[in-house]
Amino acid sequence: MSTTISASLERRQFASDNYAGITPEAWQALATANHGHAPAYGDDAWTARAADMLRELFETDCEVFFTFNGTAANSLALAALCQSYHSILCHELAHIETDECGAPEFFSNGTKLLLLPGEQGKIDPAAVEHAVKRRSDVHYPKPRVISITQSTEMGSLYSLDELQCLGETAQQLNLALHMDGARFSNAVAALNVAPKEITWKRGVDVLCFGGTKMGLPVGEAIVFFRKEFAAEFEYRCKQAGQLASKMRFLAAPWIGMLEDGAWLRHAKHANACAARLSVGLKQIANIELMAPTAANAVFAVLPETAITTLKSKGWRFYTFIGSGGVRFMCSWDTTDEDVDTLLSDVRDACG
Repeated sequence: MSTTISASLERRQFASDNYAGITPEAWQALATANHGHAPAYGDDAWTARAADMLRELFETDCEVFFTFNGTAANSLALAALCQSYHSILCHELAHIETDECGAPEFFSNGTKLLLLPGEQGKIDPAAVEHAVKRRSDVHYPKPRVISITQSTEMGSLYSLDELQCLGETAQQLNLALHMDGARFSNAVAALNVAPKEITWKRGVDVLCFGGTKMGLPVGEAIVFFRKEFAAEFEYRCKQAGQLASKMRFLAAPWIGMLEDGAWLRHAKHANACAARLSVGLKQIANIELMAPTAANAVFAVLPETAITTLKSKGWRFYTFIGSGGVRFMCSWDTTDEDVDTLLSDVRDACG
């Protein structure tokens, strides 16, 4: 018996880069790995090669682990940095606070998130220092980690100078520095720097490198630049249900994305589509951009009537930002035609 499934939406959407499919490079690597038998639980050639390629990419020796999704990557990495009586300093809009269902607290046995304000989704060293020094008694959860997102939940970027300052602050205050890199590829593409320049050279201790949003079928990489933090981390992965028995199928797509620079090429394309969309929105009356477009996300304020009209035409996008605020996210497979079609409908809706 065969089952027919309507495979896709009627058009490419702008709600999330999670909507997009698998890149050709990742798909081919997955197909290549799907031949014959291979050792289970990560003891295979594909997993070893993918880890080595990440070490080559970051130009340093580091410990690498693969998980199914970003929530697990962030939560397990943070748990490795903390004791249950510690706290994690993060932006009030950080994904670990707003969209991970308490997973960081759960996997760390209760480590508390301390929320910091900041423009465009970024925290600054002064806010970190204030949070650390305002209390030091035993009744307060002891600050242990700074967690930042690159690119941020508002689509902004930490510059090299900002990262340097945060890294120095972390060192001075004896804090670890964690980076949620769900869209790390877009950040590297936008800043036009080598990956090492915005990670370990600026004091980042562990990076959760997003694979799904850049075009992998599933899977994130946890990269420990300070290898001592990775001690017995494989046990955390196993206990949390993140040790894939057929690990080669998590690892192989990374090889496809890394071996000829596809990861960066696709990220540059997504960023360019976002820039095109941003320019177009600026030219439409009654629309205000909420933040500069730095990577592959565009944030804008639209009239409520326009939002309703666009949704009635089948467009999908998120409106979690606040009254009238919308987020349009470009993906590796977004086209100029997709952008122009959306802009045309926005103009009609705002007319």
